[in-house]
Amino acid sequence: MANLLIVDDEKSICEMLDIAFRKAGHRAETVTSVAGALQKLQGQIYDIVIADIKMPQSSGLELLRHIRDTQPDSQVILITAFGTTGTAHQAGQLGAFAYLEKSHELVDDLKFTVERALETSRIKAENLSLKRELKKQQGLESIVGQSPSIKALFELILSVAPTNSTVLILGESGTGKELVAHAIHANSRRDDGMFVSINCSAFQETLLESELFGYVKGAFTGAAANKKGLFEYASGGTLFLDEIGETSLPMQVKLLRALQERKIRPVGGNEEMDVDVRLIAASNRDLQQMVREKQFREDLYYRISVIPLEIPPLRKRASDIPLLAFHFLEKFNRQMGKTIHGISNEAVQMLENYAWPGNVRELENAMERAVALEKGDEIAAESLPKRVAGGVEVLQVQNLASDFPKEGIDLEKHIQEIERQMLETALARANGVRTRAADLLHMSYRSFRHYAKKYGL
Repeated sequence: MANLLIVDDEKSICEMLDIAFRKAGHRAETVTSVAGALQKLQGQIYDIVIADIKMPQSSGLELLRHIRDTQPDSQVILITAFGTTGTAHQAGQLGAFAYLEKSHELVDDLKFTVERALETSRIKAENLSLKRELKKQQGLESIVGQSPSIKALFELILSVAPTNSTVLILGESGTGKELVAHAIHANSRRDDGMFVSINCSAFQETLLESELFGYVKGAFTGAAANKKGLFEYASGGTLFLDEIGETSLPMQVKLLRALQERKIRPVGGNEEMDVDVRLIAASNRDLQQMVREKQFREDLYYRISVIPLEIPPLRKRASDIPLLAFHFLEKFNRQMGKTIHGISNEAVQMLENYAWPGNVRELENAMERAVALEKGDEIAAESLPKRVAGGVEVLQVQNLASDFPKEGIDLEKHIQEIERQMLETALARANGVRTRAADLLHMSYRSFRHYAKKYGL
């Protein structure tokens, strides 16, 4: 049922439409002048206003202007017995939903148009609700925690978000650097623009350059058409460069120039183009140490670290672990259609005592597994991963002969558990810095990434 206002200087038209729309289940009020309509609009919001264009003293177009200024969510349908192309064009420019000529089919035409207008309003309202929900999910509400360090992080986000300054987010892998970047964007003046993110470590140098700056047709084999880069896509919004510490020195030169000049040149192109982006960078590496070791350009470091922001590892905000665990419980309950009501005290204690080298991401993975496996009303300790619930007994190689079980062992699972524990230990020893952990394990960073992904670290 919709709330309608019908405005026409012909009383017979008002009465006919009033009867028709009331029979259709709508609420309808009628007035015979623009002045009467303005009076009604002062105390009432209408879903749809149906107004004649030609009326004494003032026209339906003037009424349309007023409604657009005062009740922008109301749909306006204009009707007339003297339609012209010019008037129809003017009505469209002013924001009328429809422009109908009076005919013997006017009632049917209006009923159909009113239903279309109501459907359009419903879709707009749903889209607005979805946008608000998305903004809520990507804003501060997406960062769970009440510890002093997280509260301080919230305050810093709200302070830096309204500025256009470049932000450098530092923290171990899995701490939620992209969530913080999203929150900065959602609370900025650029929140209507795009948030574009890229993980710099996922691309080789040449591919990264093409992704960031785009390319022109014929720039290289396979470049069959021009392609926009992420700088261009993010213009007017925010560009998030994750793992910026993994970029090569030549790539850093190109990034520095783009940030300084606010201009980019596509690969293979001759012309530069202006870009208007707010840059947020992130790294789990010690960029200052990399600068000292000549692995990261000092000038780029100072350019991206105008406002440095550090996310504490989960082990340093243990009071947030139960909050996060219950947050993930609700999330995976919804996703899996389950109704698990809580987490046992024993399980909570185990979650709090574990070091979480993979930080929030590892906790999320652990809770997803627990929700999937749990058959009771609350998460029991047995549903948690073994490493969280106290770890499994891993046979020491030197004692293998004496400790080898009579029933034998699952060699593949045993080796996987050793690998996982070694990765976790190396991460903890390296304070979450993955490149250091890779060095401790005498493996390449690429291999380390593969194993970390395999075990959800």
